[in-house]
Amino acid sequence: MNKLLLFLVITASILLVGCAKKPLLYTSDTVMEDFEPNYLDFEFLSARGKVMIEDQSGRITKGTLNIRAQKDSVVWFSLSPGLGIEAARGIMTTDFIKIRDRINGNTIDMDYATFETRYGVALTLSLIQNLLFANIPHEYTFRDRMVRVGQVFELTQERDNLIYRSTISARHGKVTDLQSGTKRKDGGSLSANYLDFKDVESQPFPYKAIVNMVLSLPDKPRSKMSMNAEIVKVDLTNAPLSFPYNY
Repeated sequence: MNKLLLFLVITASILLVGCAKKPLLYTSDTVMEDFEPNYLDFEFLSARGKVMIEDQSGRITKGTLNIRAQKDSVVWFSLSPGLGIEAARGIMTTDFIKIRDRINGNTIDMDYATFETRYGVALTLSLIQNLLFANIPHEYTFRDRMVRVGQVFELTQERDNLIYRSTISARHGKVTDLQSGTKRKDGGSLSANYLDFKDVESQPFPYKAIVNMVLSLPDKPRSKMSMNAEIVKVDLTNAPLSFPYNY
């Protein structure tokens, strides 16, 4: 084999190996033709499941979790550890977030800008809704970075000083893993792993999830909360639901 032919063979081999390992990259100057994120379509939703919550100190609370939602308007929850006792109740709208922890006597009642300033996590109703239903955190745009590796998409989005890294199944278009990080030294973070999906009216719904939130507390070390949830029943309806908050 002459030197020129040998050089061409080696060069072709290197290119083929490189092409085999290189993921398909979507950037701002290409069309995301293959990416089809799946958003839960509903008007009103009610769900019930089992939940286990562990706080920074290692204290564990187990109970029944009830969720109600009106799409893009309200998310409501109630946590009961048993015997009909309600431990916590919360409501999130487009304007504010309210949570009452009856066991520890803590209350959150503020708008989202104040929540971010106090706890270091930028929340919105849209983000909370997407986190609950395994949607991508934010609507994707051409400023986002996406890589396809095999049967998953890896999406990186930067919003409000937070960087979200989502792994999305190419099979059903739902997030299976979400990690976030902040540019702020005192900022918080969110992460979620969705372990099981089941069909709800021909739509994939996350029935098992582990959610972690790190909050930056004033004059205290950052606090981590972990929640392991398993949904047992989901109902989608067009009939209005109530969202009681006051005790």
